[in-house]
Amino acid sequence: MDSLNITNGDIILEFIYLLAALLFVVGLKLLSSPESARRGNMWAGAGMIMAMIATMVLHRDGVGNTIKGGNLVIILGAIALGGVIGGVIARKIKMTAMPQLVSFFNATGGAASALVALIEFSNPDNQSILVTLLGLVIGSIAFSGSMIAYGKLNGNIKDIFSKWMTYINLLILAGVVLIVVLLLTSGMPAESKQILVYVLLAVSLVYGVSFVMPIGGADMPVVISLLNSFTGIAAAMAGFIYQNQAMILGGIFVGAAGTILTLLMCKAMNRSLINVIIGSFGGGGTAADREKGIVKEVSATDAAVMLNYSKKVVIVPGYGLAVAQAQHICSEMDELLEANGVEVKYAIHPVAGRMPGHMNVLLAEADVPYEKLVEMDEINPDMPKTDVVVVIGANDVVNPAALDDPSSPIYGMPIIMVHEAKNVIIMKRGMGKGYAAIENYLFYADNTRMLFGHAKDSLQKLVTEIKAL
Repeated sequence: MDSLNITNGDIILEFIYLLAALLFVVGLKLLSSPESARRGNMWAGAGMIMAMIATMVLHRDGVGNTIKGGNLVIILGAIALGGVIGGVIARKIKMTAMPQLVSFFNATGGAASALVALIEFSNPDNQSILVTLLGLVIGSIAFSGSMIAYGKLNGNIKDIFSKWMTYINLLILAGVVLIVVLLLTSGMPAESKQILVYVLLAVSLVYGVSFVMPIGGADMPVVISLLNSFTGIAAAMAGFIYQNQAMILGGIFVGAAGTILTLLMCKAMNRSLINVIIGSFGGGGTAADREKGIVKEVSATDAAVMLNYSKKVVIVPGYGLAVAQAQHICSEMDELLEANGVEVKYAIHPVAGRMPGHMNVLLAEADVPYEKLVEMDEINPDMPKTDVVVVIGANDVVNPAALDDPSSPIYGMPIIMVHEAKNVIIMKRGMGKGYAAIENYLFYADNTRMLFGHAKDSLQKLVTEIKAL
């Protein structure tokens, strides 16, 4: 009878895990659109809660025992503490710090998976030594790499560019592989293996640091997505260790989604993933000097007139819009122009901002209708017919050097073709270079006018002027 109950409990548990996996799939599908993303989070979260409750109630160890009271209290306490901390962070985090938050979450996921692997390596019942070691390595790299990404995004850590970094990284990676092979094939005593596992942990952490340090600022969205996939793969490895279907499926979904997104962004930049990792794009490259031309400024009054009497306006948002927290006033300007018969769209570059989908999230916060957000490939053909393009805090994603300067580090990267519009207004605080540290000759083009000042203040002036017309 006990055996039958255990079997029935296992069947129910596996069925709930399958149902949770289906909810994960539904959640991922809904996350593909800002309009349904909130519901997607709810569905995926419901699946995870279902899997967690089922595990606590129905899971049995090798001898048929359920989770004991003391352990259950610890688990529930950890869930409650994590929930409170996560809730507070989610409410207080600024939109400009969202990329750092994503990096931090990646780090915590990697650290958890690495700790699971470290603990379970010495478990005599563990039959998945290779999986355990892979979980330790990938989780450690995800943790330390994500923390370095956090520091770089937050401005606390500078890029390290050196031709030797590639060779150093390859040497460290070779050391990681060698240690894994020794642990799998060597007949050394258990005590020696345990010491070697800690060495593997340390070397993997160092590799995570050295792997991210040389990557330039313009590639950070790709790196964040890649580290996110590492975290998912590490979680799947932890699931294999415990034979937990929910962890395996959840980790596979995250890992696959992160990998696909990484490859899509690399395609959007016309670069291979290997080139991103070792190329240091956006940090140390220099483009050929050429005649800059003359910077032509425009007043808020003249800019407002140009916008108000246009038929078609395109707004190109960038990280500067997020820094200025100007998305709401930008949306107000958009609504004023629409009320005056102007068609307004937003041109979204795949790698604009500091994380995947950063501009979509930013504009969704300001209740900009999703149908107004147009991807780069769709809006580029309309640029020659656009009366005015307003570039707010974007730089590298509109830089024509990607098209006509083979010496530029961004050469070959697809851009939003704002230079083809009839008029371009660029909002910047000064003539500083973008995150990729590359000169932008769009600023000197005949059809470009510069509106200098803080983006939020400049937009407020435009709104005031448009209302007065």
